[in-house]
Amino acid sequence: MADLILHHYPMSPFSEKVRAMLGYAGLGWQSVTVREMPPRPNLEALTGGYRKIPVAQDGADVFCDTRVIAREIAARGNRPELVLEHSSEAVQAFVREADLEIFLACVIGFSGPGMMVKLAKRTSTLNALRFLKDRVSIGRTARVSAMKPKQARAKIREHLERLEGMLERDFLFGDTPCIADFSAYHGLWYVRDLAEHLVMKGYPSVNAWMDRIEAFGHGAARELSQETALAKARDAEPRPVNMKGEDPLLGKQVSIAPDDYARDPVVGTLVASSANESILRLENDDTGVLHLHFPKEGFRVWEP
Repeated sequence: MADLILHHYPMSPFSEKVRAMLGYAGLGWQSVTVREMPPRPNLEALTGGYRKIPVAQDGADVFCDTRVIAREIAARGNRPELVLEHSSEAVQAFVREADLEIFLACVIGFSGPGMMVKLAKRTSTLNALRFLKDRVSIGRTARVSAMKPKQARAKIREHLERLEGMLERDFLFGDTPCIADFSAYHGLWYVRDLAEHLVMKGYPSVNAWMDRIEAFGHGAARELSQETALAKARDAEPRPVNMKGEDPLLGKQVSIAPDDYARDPVVGTLVASSANESILRLENDDTGVLHLHFPKEGFRVWEP
């Protein structure tokens, strides 16, 4: 099996979540660095316009959203504890909160001018300004409740107190990590390691736990160009799928989009539908036939 290709950028928290899971699973992978915001023409050819980062790829199969990427990592690394739907109800509830409300609170509460300066130094001042404009635009069309920075910071302090109390053992739900650890880690990685905010100083158990996650590393990555990733898609065939099922939209052209923010729809033919996943068939000159994998939870599918 070929190494998974990850389309990501260094300062992306959800990319860090996936990079940390790859390290935990001990997997080699191929790294394609993309811009922090659209346009990303090569990636858009693979995703049909889906705009969230990261995106993973195995030949002509493209995995959108960290839920389906985590399933792919779990299968390759024999780490079933990374699969959300295989987890306990308590873990699933924790992950849903951490991946949305807590993550947004981390970004809203701790994205001060220093973060823009850091991005400008890594890229350019113009790029940082474009990034800010892009994120403002996403916020205007989001379907999640907006928080003021003060509210967000208070929420994160409550969250940190909760985690400090949970960490009687090495990880949040026991002696070994599970999907909950990586879902909680990436937002706090943004606060502690990127924003370098002092709010983390008073929580020794949380910091020690983050250090344990960080110690897994990112696995063995090797750089890959965007053009080569496109060529790998073009030269491959998607995995076989079973079209049988009760979904009335099977075989029809549909739109699919996240139901929270960055809700740009992807249009394709629904070729598979299970309790946890939707697969769309796309075809274009640059890539040939693709299968795009989306989680059911957190996404909406409809006939355009």
